[in-house]
Amino acid sequence: MLPAENFPNQTIRLLRRDGYAFADPEIIAKTGWTTDELQEAIDKHFFKGSYDFVTLLIGVNNQYRGRTVENYKSEFESLLKQAIEFANGNAEHVIVLSIPDWGVTPFAKDLDTKQIAIGIDNYNAANKAIADNDKVSYIDITPATRQAAIDRSLIAGDGLHPSAKEYTKWSERLAALIKSAIKP
Repeated sequence: MLPAENFPNQTIRLLRRDGYAFADPEIIAKTGWTTDELQEAIDKHFFKGSYDFVTLLIGVNNQYRGRTVENYKSEFESLLKQAIEFANGNAEHVIVLSIPDWGVTPFAKDLDTKQIAIGIDNYNAANKAIADNDKVSYIDITPATRQAAIDRSLIAGDGLHPSAKEYTKWSERLAALIKSAIKP
């Protein structure tokens, strides 16, 4: 998939189309990373200052690699607090997206998909509780990702990651939430 097709870039295009002036997104995370890998990248990254909006979607690879939810909670909470700092302390401008269910993909066809779904749900219960505690917005994309079990067009050609079509669904919800958070 092309970088322009990911959800941050699609979101910015939608916002610009509706007349909002946004710079290109600054994307720190890479596909396949865990929370500690994201933290390491943040520690090494030169940030431009504060940002109007910050999104956080991390944890699917923690779950995939068999890490505990307890470990995830502490690392996710730290990342979320940093995200709020990056948004100039404005928790209303931080948006957490739940993690997708990779168990519905062809990649997981020989695995225990029910256990994967339970693990994903446990991780999302943790990130939702932390997001609620920090009073940030939350978009639950997980149910939509589970539709890929019957609609393979929602999965990229690699048989594992979301397709541009799936990312469009996330982007539409994210753009609407950002527009509602912008004060007139």
